Amino acid sequence: MKIGDKVRFLSDIGGGKVAGFRGKDIVLVEDEDGFEIPTPITEVVVIDTDDYNIAKVVAPKVNPKVNTPVEEPEVEPADKPVTFKAPVEERRGGDVLSVYLAFVPVDVKMISNTRFETYIVNDGNYYIRYAYMVAEGSAWTLRSTGEIEPNTKLFIEEFGRESLNQMERVSIQLFAYKREKPFLLKKPIGVQLRVDPVKFYKLHTFQKNDFFEQPALVQTIVENDRVSLGIDVNPEQLKQQMMQKAEPDKTRVVIQPARKPIDKDAPIVVDLHVDQLLETTAGMNNADILNHQLEVFRRTIEENKNKKGQKIVFIHGKGEGVLRAAIIHELNYRYKQYPHQDASFREYGYGATQITIR
Repeated sequence: MKIGDKVRFLSDIGGGKVAGFRGKDIVLVEDEDGFEIPTPITEVVVIDTDDYNIAKVVAPKVNPKVNTPVEEPEVEPADKPVTFKAPVEERRGGDVLSVYLAFVPVDVKMISNTRFETYIVNDGNYYIRYAYMVAEGSAWTLRSTGEIEPNTKLFIEEFGRESLNQMERVSIQLFAYKREKPFLLKKPIGVQLRVDPVKFYKLHTFQKNDFFEQPALVQTIVENDRVSLGIDVNPEQLKQQMMQKAEPDKTRVVIQPARKPIDKDAPIVVDLHVDQLLETTAGMNNADILNHQLEVFRRTIEENKNKKGQKIVFIHGKGEGVLRAAIIHELNYRYKQYPHQDASFREYGYGATQITIR
């Protein structure tokens, strides 16, 4: 503030121009009549208009909306990424959980040297929150966790053969839900699967599938809300149970006719002992053998599912063996619509289960 500046009173209407100063705290304001009015310097403000009733403070230009200095508007770059995201599309029949773990060779033509990619496939209308873990011995390692959108597949990792020995087992844990709409509640899922390194050296391991253009090893975690059996058993116990046949009852004499009579009501009998299904088990481990036995079991049921009233007897061996437990698990979850019971002791001895197609 200096002599000659136009000022306005803060606590009263009017003002004038600065005629001089009295000490440091008093300014002499000369009004339009020529009178000098002593005024505390804190009670005046410099203006830039002669209209004393409407003061206009000399200050930097500001934007009245945000009270900040006016700046040139920012111009968005032409290549700014699009943030709009289309809503998730659901498909008919996708309200059941179907999730798969897939191993895909990077170069299937070089199967002995190629690396592999791991995917989780979400073939349904639910969002999936997942955790993917691998185990070497009793130690588990979390390899990936996150969310998979409906009807998509998610790349998890790439690995080489040097990592196979550190992946004796894999575990998948799933939690399903939908967003911004009501849905049927699904139970959390946890499945363990064994990884056989030998399979990754065999070309026939990788098959055509619905999810990838190239052949892949696709393992079921859950399909149509039915959870995969999973494998987590003692190898030695598994081998003994699979190789052991039901011991014949020496006190019972079974008389068999020379020609089997034609009986429309006679059950179909399938012996699941490995030496009845395969000529050799070379190159197969215990889990491979069990999976083959279960494939024969499932294929037999699928081939006869339209024969109402048909009875099928599966011979699996005595006791509470691993194969018997796997079959009962399948019947309780995958084929729960078919009643089952222990087969006739007189005809098949201990170690056989009979189901009825309904």
